[in-house]
Amino acid sequence: MTGDIRALLARHLPDYRVRSVRRLGHGLDNFVYEVNDELLVRRSRVSDPEANRQEAARLAAVRELSPLPVPEVVFADDESGAIAYRKLAGTPLNLHQDPHFDPIALAEPLAAFLSAIHGAAPARMRELAPLDVYPAPTLLQDAELDYRDVESHVPAPHRALVERFLGDPPPNGPGPMRFCHNDLGAEHVLVEAGAITGIIDWTDAAITDPAHDFALIYRDLGPEVFEQTVTHYEFEVTDEDRARVLFHARCALIEDLAYGLSTGPRHYAEAALSHLPRTFE
Repeated sequence: MTGDIRALLARHLPDYRVRSVRRLGHGLDNFVYEVNDELLVRRSRVSDPEANRQEAARLAAVRELSPLPVPEVVFADDESGAIAYRKLAGTPLNLHQDPHFDPIALAEPLAAFLSAIHGAAPARMRELAPLDVYPAPTLLQDAELDYRDVESHVPAPHRALVERFLGDPPPNGPGPMRFCHNDLGAEHVLVEAGAITGIIDWTDAAITDPAHDFALIYRDLGPEVFEQTVTHYEFEVTDEDRARVLFHARCALIEDLAYGLSTGPRHYAEAALSHLPRTFE
């Protein structure tokens, strides 16, 4: 596969000297490669030229909206489903190791970021991002199926918390739909020296319930950071919104637990188990 990446670079950047290509990792839909410690090339498992074109256009629009750095596209190869970006500074928050780091410092910049992208005109962004309306009852059913696969890995004292959630009715449907990152987990927030240096991976961006973005802040950074983010957020967050945030945070945690224990990196499962008590209490 690294040979394919070298061929793409030769085609689109013929004067660029490639010294090194290494695979950084993969997700459900993509592989990611690092080139010369300065470029990242994301290649889809299944080529979708229209989706590739849409993502490149979406990133250009997001760069105009976002007060935080987002990837700058160097080239897009629609036929192969590849996009190359300039590498942003920083380490993914889920891999960041600093015993003195206080995530509460991220609340205000995250609020400014979410206010900016959620404030984008949906009619404009609808051309660049799909509508994502996944019914809460179906999401709850999916969460229960995932949980039954990994139940034995959940410490016995915490199983009652999860099972009580799975037995409760899902929240009401969302209010106004907005343009969202839609996968704002800690792995997609870059940090350096206690500050956010970038928001990456916009593949799942959609017009959807803003609770999806807040839910992963709640899951990965905790309820205190979530509440502080809401304090600085431009739009009103109602009690019904909070109920949906908590619902999506819990479903997302179960999904990460199942992913980390099956095909994904193990650290997803470890983080899910670590965050389970505060997310389900």
